[in-house]
Amino acid sequence: MLTKITEAPAAATQAPAVIQAQVPVAAPQHAPQQTASAAAQHPSEIADMAHHPGAVKSPMVGVAYLGPEPGAPAYVTAGQAVTAGQTLLLIEAMKTFNQIKAPRNGTLSRILISSGVPVEYGEVLMVID
Repeated sequence: MLTKITEAPAAATQAPAVIQAQVPVAAPQHAPQQTASAAAQHPSEIADMAHHPGAVKSPMVGVAYLGPEPGAPAYVTAGQAVTAGQTLLLIEAMKTFNQIKAPRNGTLSRILISSGVPVEYGEVLMVID
């Protein structure tokens, strides 16, 4: 026997309850502070550094870090003597931290980046005199 339903069930006539999830909002990130040597450089001076024989250029695209971890001192500072093969900074690319080492002995005369900034392939990061 077939019965005809003339009235919709009560549950079907009520609008579904809307649940609003509260999404946590991250605190605003402040721009990393530039090192004194990077802030004092004019863009044309930085471009001229690309031709310097002691220019340390980025071998990859990534995020540069001057120290091994947040809050730790930097590997090197401007004016410090460095030796060939000494770690100067890290570049994070694809969740891998790559050590960038000094290509030669000398004195680190300029640091042109600050920690936590993105870098491009071929960008001059530091200068060794």
